[in-house]
Amino acid sequence: MAGHSKWANIKHRKARQDAVKGRAWSKASRAIMAAVRQGDPDPDTNLKLRYAIEDAKSVNMPKDTIKKAIEKASGEGNDAATYQDVRYEGYAAGGVAIIVDCLTENVQRTAPIVRHAFEKHGGNMAKTGAVSFGFHTKGCILIEEGKATEDQLMEVALEAGADDIVEHGGGFEVITDVPSFIVVKDAIDAAHIETVSAEITMIPDTTITCDATLAAKVLKLIDVIEECDDVQKVHSNADISEEVMASIE
Repeated sequence: MAGHSKWANIKHRKARQDAVKGRAWSKASRAIMAAVRQGDPDPDTNLKLRYAIEDAKSVNMPKDTIKKAIEKASGEGNDAATYQDVRYEGYAAGGVAIIVDCLTENVQRTAPIVRHAFEKHGGNMAKTGAVSFGFHTKGCILIEEGKATEDQLMEVALEAGADDIVEHGGGFEVITDVPSFIVVKDAIDAAHIETVSAEITMIPDTTITCDATLAAKVLKLIDVIEECDDVQKVHSNADISEEVMASIE
């Protein structure tokens, strides 16, 4: 996890989400409905649904909207589209690693869109596994400075099974393994500690430091990829400082 910080890019990410809130909610709804159809409508027994709900909360989707998505997927006469999880891997300019997680009912439609985005913006697709071997799937819970102390988090999160607590300028990252993610998140909620976001994500083993020029190219590629409705999440090993981020916004 050395060199990795969600906080370095959190403001830019939130700004993008706010600008395209409708799209973010649409993606979250799709993930919720797919999870219900692949399992059941109870997040206590359907772990994939619980993850999807946490992602929806991270983009500020209202509880009523989440409930409607679950009801729509579990009710009669709903859209019978069958979604499948697909992952694409590649490199942006400067050799920055990119992982694109999609939820699609038509792979023949999605793959060319993602490939075109890479090729048009200075990147290239890679074979499955060529990029993802350098990442690990982890739970990442972000807590803003002032919402909790390090001692509080150590007592609550580590006791619940968190792997690590990393302090950065602006707040804390609570890192968990996947099986412990929900347990740790529930413990933090029970302690009435407010979170910025909580998600299962891909954390790189190493990062690539980006100057303003490279950062602009990488972020442009990510923005274009995220415009595709089939794309759920984009992960990268780009390390963009607050100063560089501010200079290109």
